[in-house]
Amino acid sequence: MATINIFLTGSTGFLGGRLIKNLVNQHHHLYVLVRDLEKANKIKSSIEESKQKQIHFIKGDITKADCGLSEDIINELKDHVDLFYHLAALVKFDFELEKELHEINYKGTKHALDLAVTFHSKKFYYVSTAYTVGKMNHGVEELYPIDTPNNNPYEDSKIKSEHLVFSYQEKLEISIFRPSIIVGDSKTGQADSNFTLYGFIRGLEVFKKRMERKSEYEKTVYHLIGNKEGTSNLVPVDYVCDILTVAVEKAQKNRIYAIVNTNPPTNFAILERIKEALKFDNLAIVGKKSIALLSKEETTLNTMIKVFDPYLDRKIIFEDSNTRELIADTNVEYLNMDNHMLNTIIQGYRFS
Repeated sequence: MATINIFLTGSTGFLGGRLIKNLVNQHHHLYVLVRDLEKANKIKSSIEESKQKQIHFIKGDITKADCGLSEDIINELKDHVDLFYHLAALVKFDFELEKELHEINYKGTKHALDLAVTFHSKKFYYVSTAYTVGKMNHGVEELYPIDTPNNNPYEDSKIKSEHLVFSYQEKLEISIFRPSIIVGDSKTGQADSNFTLYGFIRGLEVFKKRMERKSEYEKTVYHLIGNKEGTSNLVPVDYVCDILTVAVEKAQKNRIYAIVNTNPPTNFAILERIKEALKFDNLAIVGKKSIALLSKEETTLNTMIKVFDPYLDRKIIFEDSNTRELIADTNVEYLNMDNHMLNTIIQGYRFS
């Protein structure tokens, strides 16, 4: 693999920190936009000392024009960025955050695209989400209509951002990557995420601790509204990073790559393992018809995790033929999440 210069945004987060390590191991030189230099240096210190010189942290902010970079830095990097990798995003589903989500996810992407053009970068890779599928139950590796019905302002911001990215295809070679629900490492379960699956588990844990104070706790079954046959599309962080790494050389322009689980676990299977991890045996899933029968405590439980509702009552079928083609003849093994891997990921919550 040839050594190239890569500019990255959002790379001190859960996914990005892993990607940095992958890319330096491939001998690439990285220019990483960060807001928090202290956090960035912690990632740098975790990398083999001989490879640390391949990483250059640049303080900036995607919500500002030119991502907050000075004219001197822009001139220094102009004609020296081969690939611009845009990962930065706010991953929250709350409706009251609509304005902030638009500012970070949409306007931030616009600033990143413009900066890539200014750098004369050849390629622009955008990390989106598989949930630009919105309310549909069949995901394809194509650009969805900009008015696709969606579940929350996060999905809306990502749908519009994908259209924005493709509008630059005359100026940049565009590729879009759509991971589904990113979880811990497939082998160790290690994770450091406070959201998605782990936010859901934390919500259940907080509720359990509250109920344990009640005398009737041991005799009470607490019901979670969901669909036992529904599935949650979990993808391990190492699988996502490995695909984003081989994409540096292999991704084709104007293509969308779904990084998904084509054999996802059912919500029932996931909940059973969460119950084991939390020692919360008196928890059960019931259908929406039972909403009216919920106790006051159960209503509180379901309200606490309400933002996850659209992902607990569905079974989405995703196509990923582009991704299969991308990793063919590479060392990346196609995802097969068996029960052992799922259990490892759920148990990894304890170390997140």
